[in-house]
Amino acid sequence: MRFYNTNNRSQIVDLSVAIVQGMPTDKGLYMPCSLPKAGFLSAIKKMSLPEISFEIAKAFLDEDLSNSQIQDIVQDSINFPAPVVEVEQNIASLELFHGPTLAFKDFGARFMSRLLRELNKKLGKQITIVVATSGDTGSAVANGFLGVDGIRVVILYPSGKVSPLQEKQLTTLGQNITALEVAGDFDDCQAMAKAALSDAELAKKMQVSSANSINIGRLIPQTFYYFGAFAQIPQESFWVSIPSGNFGNLTACVFAKEMGLPVEKIVASCNANNVVPRYLALGEYAPKSTIHTIASAMDVGNPSNTGRLFDFYGNDLEKFRRDLLGADFSDAQAREAIKDVWAKFGYLLDPHGAFAYLGLKELLPAGKYGVFAETAHPAKFLEEMESILGEKPKIPERLAAYASREKVSLPMGVDYKRFKQFLLQL
Repeated sequence: MRFYNTNNRSQIVDLSVAIVQGMPTDKGLYMPCSLPKAGFLSAIKKMSLPEISFEIAKAFLDEDLSNSQIQDIVQDSINFPAPVVEVEQNIASLELFHGPTLAFKDFGARFMSRLLRELNKKLGKQITIVVATSGDTGSAVANGFLGVDGIRVVILYPSGKVSPLQEKQLTTLGQNITALEVAGDFDDCQAMAKAALSDAELAKKMQVSSANSINIGRLIPQTFYYFGAFAQIPQESFWVSIPSGNFGNLTACVFAKEMGLPVEKIVASCNANNVVPRYLALGEYAPKSTIHTIASAMDVGNPSNTGRLFDFYGNDLEKFRRDLLGADFSDAQAREAIKDVWAKFGYLLDPHGAFAYLGLKELLPAGKYGVFAETAHPAKFLEEMESILGEKPKIPERLAAYASREKVSLPMGVDYKRFKQFLLQL
């Protein structure tokens, strides 16, 4: 498959360049020249998630990899479920937290790590992955790339703005994983990561790539679970509500819809970082400084993947509105939703899922069926959940194991020159 640069559509690259480079040097983003159509929908209700994942992956990758290579990547990465759990009438949770780090980003990070490893067998390069995280991306990428030959990972995360367990997940692995604790917010981390990816001088001395959702290799596997959700429901069409920060997860759903998935509407459910809902409501796109909330993965004031969305919809507001609706809520509303849903239905939302649930409750028409993405296990936010409910949720064993590990991170300011020097000394 070929990919074009959103800043220069005449620049066409192959899969290896798009994945290994991560993003063009002019800070554009790679987009598929065309999205494949899902030719398996008539049989999807009888298909498993790995079977669905293989069919989609093959449609994207079969020009570059053999079927056996694709099958190996899928089997090694998509080996945990994404169940749809009905919460109340016509509203269900798509649970994306059953992977190794208990967050939806396990899908993208694990698939991309295996794909990059396969591509690098031909390239034979030492690749440095630079990833910015507001919590779950860092842990998923660290876990996905841990011990992968020829690849080292540098994680930038905002000091004091991820939960203690999230921090332990990305700072305690060692080996080829290095964590940098940045004296700033997620947007500062993301800005330094993007600067490294577009630095021509740095590119002459080392191969830098990204594992954030700016890398198209992250978005391909994130389409899998939307098709997987449709396979589990009796309806022939549905709505999807997504807790949105950097908008990679939502962009993947837009891709899935274009590929033929019968999604009627996609709800961009946001917290106080609401630049996309404001754009959909007012026609004004105005990035702003990040606001810290109880849903740290959504705390993005200038989302990267809006570049892909503006490209896909041709900067046409009415085309945006054809597929997308926007909603934003306060921390207080999210806390109340967590308490209310637990009391009424016995279902425990995490802070991010709470925003997505609220988006459906506000916008889903009567008689329609909606699925909201529950993107992280509630136990990853112990202190917040205990504050809301008066008790801590049960901690899965694989998450509890991180609590006793020793945090190892290096301090880093928001000066790109210092960060660049650090990379050159690796």
